[in-house]
Amino acid sequence: MSEISDKELMARFRDDQTRQDAFRQIVVRYQKRLYWHIRRMLVDHDDTDDVLQNTFIKAWKGLDNFKEDAQLYTWLYRIATNETLSFIRQRKQELFVRFGDVEYSTASKLSDDNFFNGDEIQRKLQLAIQTLPEKQRLVFNMKYFEDMKYEDMSAVLETSVGALKASYHHAVKKIEVYIRAQDDNAMRGY
Repeated sequence: MSEISDKELMARFRDDQTRQDAFRQIVVRYQKRLYWHIRRMLVDHDDTDDVLQNTFIKAWKGLDNFKEDAQLYTWLYRIATNETLSFIRQRKQELFVRFGDVEYSTASKLSDDNFFNGDEIQRKLQLAIQTLPEKQRLVFNMKYFEDMKYEDMSAVLETSVGALKASYHHAVKKIEVYIRAQDDNAMRGY
């Protein structure tokens, strides 16, 4: 049996008889992709689970108003992105620290994370990504890891394709500089 379309899922969601099952199928269909989208920004598994849960709560509350002029996954990504950015801002306010300190904290979580099983190159890449500004980090993760099209990113982030391409280019350059500096420091014995 083939997988039903998002349009069919939405029709089932709008029917009180099949609403719960349709939402469960939406969660199953998109939870892994959304988890990794959020996780690449937050790094921490528990924080990611919390934000993912909030994302689906907001989706449940908002699905009745979803107009289907956008794709369902684009709409869900937008919610996940906004929830992630809200979580980061809330965390910064709670800690009363500069964003760089929050990034350092996030990077140290990566080193201690039992769920991270990457090699040294992947670790360096993740640490480099954590030094990027929020928007560049989002754009880089969406393009590099999720291979999302710029048009889809534009719908999620409500930003022009040109601006997204520029953000991605700047992110790549900053990551290259970071990794090169780390390698140079390692060669010098730092």
